[in-house]
Amino acid sequence: MKRWIATFGGAGMSPIAPGTVGSLAASVVLLLIYRTHDPWRYSSWQICLSEGIVLAGLATVWLGPWAFQYYGRKDPGSFVLDEVAGICLTTLFLPMYPGQRECLVLLVSFLAFRLFDVWKPWPCHRLEQLPDGWGILTDDLCAAVYANLLCQLILRVLF
Repeated sequence: MKRWIATFGGAGMSPIAPGTVGSLAASVVLLLIYRTHDPWRYSSWQICLSEGIVLAGLATVWLGPWAFQYYGRKDPGSFVLDEVAGICLTTLFLPMYPGQRECLVLLVSFLAFRLFDVWKPWPCHRLEQLPDGWGILTDDLCAAVYANLLCQLILRVLF
């Protein structure tokens, strides 16, 4: 059960780019959630994203020590709950409107998050050194802050 949660329903078990697959799976889940809730309720969408950050974050911190033991390394690629929290934070407060725009917003947020998650600009890379699941989580949340700022710029200025 822990492995299933840690890999976000198996998305992290992808043999190729598990972090990217986990981020994509989280984006697809967010799209489905967005399309099944009242799209005119922007506040409920923000609450949903906030809950995603908190739940995935708590699960990352809780399962982090288990993941170290199970996978035998500090930040295993198969462990993608940190990507789930990162995608939720990247998408938080982005301009979403009913219709097809949500696909554009989630695509831009996915691409921006992957860029910053791989790049890990300062201080993201340093945050990996935090103990237990905190190191797994906080570097991705830091990358998500950068990604969110880029998305705000792109989606509010260019689109």
